[in-house]
Amino acid sequence: MTSYPSIFNDVIGPVMRGPSSSHCAASLRIARMCRDLMDENIKEILIEFDPNGSLATTHKSQGSDMGLFGGFLGWEAYDERLPASEKYLAIAGIDVEIRICDIRADHPNTYKFTLKSVHETRKVTAISTGGGMIEVIEIDGNKVSMAGDYYETLIYCSKPDEIILYLSNAVDYDEILYHDGAISFIEVKSQKPLDFQIGAELSAIEEVLFLKTIHPVLPIMARKDMQVPFITCNDMLVYNTGKNKALWELAIDYESARGNITRVEVFEMMRKIIHIMGDAIDLGLKGTQYEDRILGSQSVQFKEKHEANQLAGGDLSNRIIMYVSAIMEVKSSMGVIVAAPTAGSCGALPGALFATTHALNLVEDDLIKGMLSAGLIGVFIAAHATFAAEVGGCMAETGSGGGMAAAAIVELQGGTLEQSIAASSMALQNSLGIICDPIGNRVEAPCLGRNVMAAMNALSSANMALSNYAHLIPLDEVILTMKSVGDQIHHTLRCTNLGGLSVTPTAKKIESQLEAHSEVKYKSC
Repeated sequence: MTSYPSIFNDVIGPVMRGPSSSHCAASLRIARMCRDLMDENIKEILIEFDPNGSLATTHKSQGSDMGLFGGFLGWEAYDERLPASEKYLAIAGIDVEIRICDIRADHPNTYKFTLKSVHETRKVTAISTGGGMIEVIEIDGNKVSMAGDYYETLIYCSKPDEIILYLSNAVDYDEILYHDGAISFIEVKSQKPLDFQIGAELSAIEEVLFLKTIHPVLPIMARKDMQVPFITCNDMLVYNTGKNKALWELAIDYESARGNITRVEVFEMMRKIIHIMGDAIDLGLKGTQYEDRILGSQSVQFKEKHEANQLAGGDLSNRIIMYVSAIMEVKSSMGVIVAAPTAGSCGALPGALFATTHALNLVEDDLIKGMLSAGLIGVFIAAHATFAAEVGGCMAETGSGGGMAAAAIVELQGGTLEQSIAASSMALQNSLGIICDPIGNRVEAPCLGRNVMAAMNALSSANMALSNYAHLIPLDEVILTMKSVGDQIHHTLRCTNLGGLSVTPTAKKIESQLEAHSEVKYKSC
């Protein structure tokens, strides 16, 4: 089945706490699926990270451990207990060991688990693909593809043929797959869990050894025979021939078809998202406190300078810096934010759009339309490039956020569809090749500066497009170029803490000062 990105799955979301969506939210979602696989009964967990991937050096400091532990406990990504998840895991009597081993991982964000209960042992391999998105790629030695957007029923059995025939006639399913490995099981993808009576009948069959239900972890589910009106910018323009729709209207067309939800539902889902973003700005500007971070509450003093007219530049540009800073500070203090498109780049898009909305005295519905417009540009990036800094550098995160924001600012200013696309193209062109090299192994600096830069790049590109500057390279080609450039960035410059500013003497000193004691055991193979 073909998979298409969703604005609310892949682009604007998840709602979460923690420094990194690729680490915190993604690991929590993976662990939630592992918990379901083990019937919520886990006693021992072995976690293995590849030494050549991003997680070996960042799993603790960037929140993978925190997310995993919260997920194993069944929590949501915005749970206020997440910073103390290690303590709660110990209270629950779950033993964890983390090893750095050559697991021959192809993806830099690869998680390998051995899960044990009193009754069984399961092995799972999963990857974080960027922005909180995940894929479980192997269970008990069998290749699978689970993104967390279906109910997944696994039926471990010795004689599958009769059971598959029974399922085909009794179950409303999207797909039935048989994985014939050393440990075999039938996989059923569906829109809802199996009926209780069917589950009871399956469990009563002598050949059925285990029956597992893995719940979806994404807000928008997939389905068989999914169709969307377009998946590239050029496709969108062809689709819009004779319709003359704005970018936000095209976003609603796409997402309502993708998610099988109404146009009103799409609009109101985005309204809830912007309320969370607005709350983060307000919280940040009141001041935040958190011990384990590098940068303090700087947006408060910026606000004081701004209100006293003591800063150079105009009202809009300074509002952008202030709002971006406030959101980033909430993130680094473990407050609730929206990964848009990632947690590491959570400030650029909302900072730019909220500032523009306030500066232009626009209303909330205008902001929703702008955010929908940005979301659709993000769909094209998610479909053909990446949001993961571990794969494409900071270009994939703040660069993408800037490209999305540029299109939305044009929308807020009343520009045309063509101008929105031009703005996005220019902004993305301006951000090609930006590396990811967090200082002190924290997602704070130079992340803050790059979020501000992305937002200001968005504003500049939007104004250039509104003045009909030529963008030259079509948006689709720029997105493909992003993917190509990302593939060429050395792995030490892709969020591994092994290059750039990360390895300067001062950064290493900061990192050593921030290291905290942990009860979890870390070993090398």
